[in-house]
Amino acid sequence: MKHFIKVFVIAVVCFSLMIGAAVYTYVKFFNPSEENYTDLEDPLWEENINDEEESEEELSDLEKAIEESKRINILLVGLEERRSDTIMLASFDRKSGDLDIISIPRDTYFFRSGYENPGDKKINAIYSSVGVKGLMKAVENILDIPVHNYITVDYEAVEKVVDILGGVEVDVPFHMEYEDPYDNPPLKIDIPAGNQVLDGEHALQYLRFRHNNDMTAGYKDGDIGRIKAQQEFIKSAIKKSLSFKLPVVAKETYNHIKTDMSLADVLLLASDAVNFSTDKLDTEILPGRAKIMENLSFYLHDPSQVEDYVRKLYGLE
Repeated sequence: MKHFIKVFVIAVVCFSLMIGAAVYTYVKFFNPSEENYTDLEDPLWEENINDEEESEEELSDLEKAIEESKRINILLVGLEERRSDTIMLASFDRKSGDLDIISIPRDTYFFRSGYENPGDKKINAIYSSVGVKGLMKAVENILDIPVHNYITVDYEAVEKVVDILGGVEVDVPFHMEYEDPYDNPPLKIDIPAGNQVLDGEHALQYLRFRHNNDMTAGYKDGDIGRIKAQQEFIKSAIKKSLSFKLPVVAKETYNHIKTDMSLADVLLLASDAVNFSTDKLDTEILPGRAKIMENLSFYLHDPSQVEDYVRKLYGLE
């Protein structure tokens, strides 16, 4: 059991994934530079590390901190058919009760040997080609921390989980209107401004909204504003879930997700969630910047800033 998260995270991660399909990056708002960036070698298909030899080497302070930590890391994947449009990592510290969620832009550049098509060099292409296990390895490579478990959820699951909660309260900043008859299924958004409780259908609309059809209404700072709104939604959803008996919520949500955690594990761990509060929740976006390569927009993570984030995550300032 020591590799499973305290159970409330089953609810938490489901709600985290409610940022919906198409969590677009804020990469287009940056003017990236090629300096200090090196292509990643493909870690997914070549097992060249001798674990025995590695264990004999002296561990770094970060490796020691990770080894001694009570943190459990779970990959959260929001699916639209076969595409992974939402990729996040939820890291829960069982000792402090802190929950950290880092969003990984779907356009994040990730080199894989043998995949020469430009679109296949984005991290969101990994799920469709090799599945969630391959995606877990990619995230481990980028963050250089272990990923213990995964949870995937689709559009239908988002709606059902919100309805299980009886809706989620949000303050809609402006009238959200948008239509896309060519989406699958066709998308129509119509949510009035103001504080209100959204049911599953309208919550999904809220999470997917970027701007109206004529571009006259939308978040002032583009996708950054939308991500902030989604993060507030996550906090509100978690707060609502904590008003329920978490084992009940966990059992209900379990039927609408896919995970490598068993229901028995989930229910057993749920009893330890009583001391969690939303002030222990922190949300971040993978440090990096945008770059146009091969006529596509990529998001290049900054290894140095990522290491700084991970060191802080594990208590090494």
